[in-house]
Amino acid sequence: MGKIPPSFRTSLAHTGLVKNPLSPLPQQSPSPTPPTHKPHYVPSKKTPSKKKQPKTDRNPDLDSNSMVFKSASLSDAKKTFNSIILSTSPVQQLDTRFHNALFQSFSQISNPQDSLSFLHHMTKTQPSFIPNRSTYHILLAHSCKTPSDPDLPSLRKTLDLMDQNGFPPDQSSVDIIVRSLCSVGREDHAVELIKELSLKNSPPDSFTYNFLIRHLSKIRVLSTVYGLIEDLQNSVNLKPDLVTYTILIDSVCRSKNLREATRLLGVLHESGFKPDCFLYNTIMKGYCILDSGNEVMGVYKKMMEDGVEPDLVTYNTLIYGLSKGGRVNEARKFLGIMAEMGHFPDAITYTSLMNGMCRKGDALGALQLLEEMEQKGCNPNSCTYNTLLHGLGKSRFLDKGWELYEMMKLSGMKLETASYATFVRSLCRADRIAEAYGVFDYAVESKSLTDAAAYSALESSLKLLKKIKGQLSTTEHVI
Repeated sequence: MGKIPPSFRTSLAHTGLVKNPLSPLPQQSPSPTPPTHKPHYVPSKKTPSKKKQPKTDRNPDLDSNSMVFKSASLSDAKKTFNSIILSTSPVQQLDTRFHNALFQSFSQISNPQDSLSFLHHMTKTQPSFIPNRSTYHILLAHSCKTPSDPDLPSLRKTLDLMDQNGFPPDQSSVDIIVRSLCSVGREDHAVELIKELSLKNSPPDSFTYNFLIRHLSKIRVLSTVYGLIEDLQNSVNLKPDLVTYTILIDSVCRSKNLREATRLLGVLHESGFKPDCFLYNTIMKGYCILDSGNEVMGVYKKMMEDGVEPDLVTYNTLIYGLSKGGRVNEARKFLGIMAEMGHFPDAITYTSLMNGMCRKGDALGALQLLEEMEQKGCNPNSCTYNTLLHGLGKSRFLDKGWELYEMMKLSGMKLETASYATFVRSLCRADRIAEAYGVFDYAVESKSLTDAAAYSALESSLKLLKKIKGQLSTTEHVI
């Protein structure tokens, strides 16, 4: 019951301020919004349709699995490519995208040197194929991930090749390099290449810069990240922005260092940035982790003073923080306030209130709130029912709890570990052993818990019942 609901675990990826993972065929110029991640292109046979298929210039044989290389042998790859070219009639056109997909499929299983040799073979055998930036980006990403290259000679060779062929590294190239190097634990190389390319008029955009900061804040101590930010600012004039400060504040909030979060908020103001709703939500979430309801309310008031309009996550976080801190009545007042602001309570809102009410021992009140929730057209979810089951079991309202459990069972909802253990323990204490075993069977059948975890909770509850009966027996004997 004490866990923060999933909707409060805000992620920078949801803000649209951080790029999606690297796409295998990136665009030639960076987009102002994160590019959509597309799956690797693997042609496959299409299911025949009764409808008349449109006329195409592509040979059907080219859509077979021959495009996916299963051998890392360079000679086999050349033979496969030659067979594809020979099977293509003069009127058919194999576009650059087709060649890039073919090149990528081989690069995924070969080493950079063989990939480059295969690319040369492709251009020599098929003169109409002219590599574009996407072609070199495939080679670029591959050359970053070679463990046998401590000084990244393959990467530098690719960069030189791009320069020679009229495709000097741009921001999308830098992004590929940084993300690829970070994916294999070469963060120091990524930093050095950012500096090097920035001096050559190819600095990273804000997406790439903030990706690096966010990545490093997860694996390095914060002082190291601060040092890197200062170093990049002094050496190549890369300055942190609002997203950067949000990343840092989120990091310190997760580590429960709210004092540092407050300091960073001051630095942000001094740098000329105004906190947005997402940043305030991040700080409120940090105080929720610390069970500091008063501070959560303080952040909300500060937010209103600064003229920042709260969103649904703000109100949900506020209600959760107040409810968790025992201020349920105050939290409940915000149901009306958020509705007035155009943010109608959802399942997370009501579940947070029920959580707080159950903590205060008002499980029946929480059950009434469920009725109110449903009357207003808001459908409860599995978390809602588990919260109530936990509260009813803890308060020994077993008949009400059993009715709720039957509803969950009928709907196929899974039991959470805490609600299951509490409910089974309460049933055993009430000597309702058969029902406890029934709940155990459902937990196993629905795969709510592992067999071992479900049995462990039941076993400990039965041992507790045996101990209680033993104590009562001893007391009666003494009397």
